[in-house]
Amino acid sequence: MITLGRLRGRRPPYRGRWETALLAPVVLTIVIAGLAFSTPREIAFSRLLPAAPALAAAMWPVLPTILLGAFCLLVMIGLSFVYTDLGTPYTAAAIVAVTLAAAYASHIRLQREEMLFHIRLVADAAQKVLLRPLPPRIEDVEIESLYLAAQEQARIGGDFYEAADTPYGVRLLIGDVRGKGLSAVGAASAVISCFREAAYDEPDLRGIIHRLETSITRYSAAFPAQDLPERFATALIAEIPHGRGHVRLLNCGHPPPMLVHRGEIRALEPTTPSPPLNLAMLIGDQYCVDTVAFAPGDQLLLYTDGVTETRDRTGEFFPLPDWMRRQGPAPPGELLARLHRDLLHYSGGRLNDDIAALAVRCPNTRTQEHPAYGNS
Repeated sequence: MITLGRLRGRRPPYRGRWETALLAPVVLTIVIAGLAFSTPREIAFSRLLPAAPALAAAMWPVLPTILLGAFCLLVMIGLSFVYTDLGTPYTAAAIVAVTLAAAYASHIRLQREEMLFHIRLVADAAQKVLLRPLPPRIEDVEIESLYLAAQEQARIGGDFYEAADTPYGVRLLIGDVRGKGLSAVGAASAVISCFREAAYDEPDLRGIIHRLETSITRYSAAFPAQDLPERFATALIAEIPHGRGHVRLLNCGHPPPMLVHRGEIRALEPTTPSPPLNLAMLIGDQYCVDTVAFAPGDQLLLYTDGVTETRDRTGEFFPLPDWMRRQGPAPPGELLARLHRDLLHYSGGRLNDDIAALAVRCPNTRTQEHPAYGNS
């Protein structure tokens, strides 16, 4: 599973620059002291010494901040022996006052950082429950997942996915709850929890969708919110029967998956549109299941609209079909790693929406001929 949190766990390329920045208060102190000793008294660079502990408060603990302020005070006392008329008492008082304020600010900052750290631990635990890591292989199917949050500090959102090894084959779910905040996370959790049970019980994909529809409807009724009229979810269920050489798809308003079949790449648009979750009462509950050939070596990319709606600086959308054609054969993990890298590069490092994706490959050689595309 490739997640933003996991990628952050690696050594970032800017870590060296941050470690260098930690020395900035020391460098500032040395520069000010050097200028104060080497320039005429009239310039009075020594009055800038309180800036050093003030800067330290933004990145240092309390004790080093106080020690730096004490060092600046000693520098000021040393300057008073060189220049007798330097206004030492006033500058020394300013250094003491700024150092005390900086120490308090450093204490408050450390408390907030610790609180944020514990919040992140809770969010990471919640993500592991909501978007638990998928096994790299289920039966004869290779699977890899990707999740990227639009907000840098976020861990979870309204995008979701799941995979299950059922008696009917490997079943996959990917979807996107419309809405923001905790209500979207709660709705996504309701859908995933329902899928984890229904995927094993329902022999037909339509039965799963009906249960997901009921689940999100009950959740919306139990937790009403201001965005309730807009709270719906797009969803896509894929079923890969064991050793049958095809995949069944039920698309409920979700972006069409990309299929790499015998070197050709195409988007699998549904033959008949099916309603998104929580909208069946408004536009009907007719669901269409499409059947597509899925031969050895074929690859399927399921994704949320955050992928195709990623924009560059000119406002152009990310060209996913063209991007897929340039990739060539690649394991699911490598494909999603490239997708993550190129999405960040295309958007300039800023994502406007959460992103979830599943890459699936069928390396099994036991397949049977099946029509390229059909519906039932």
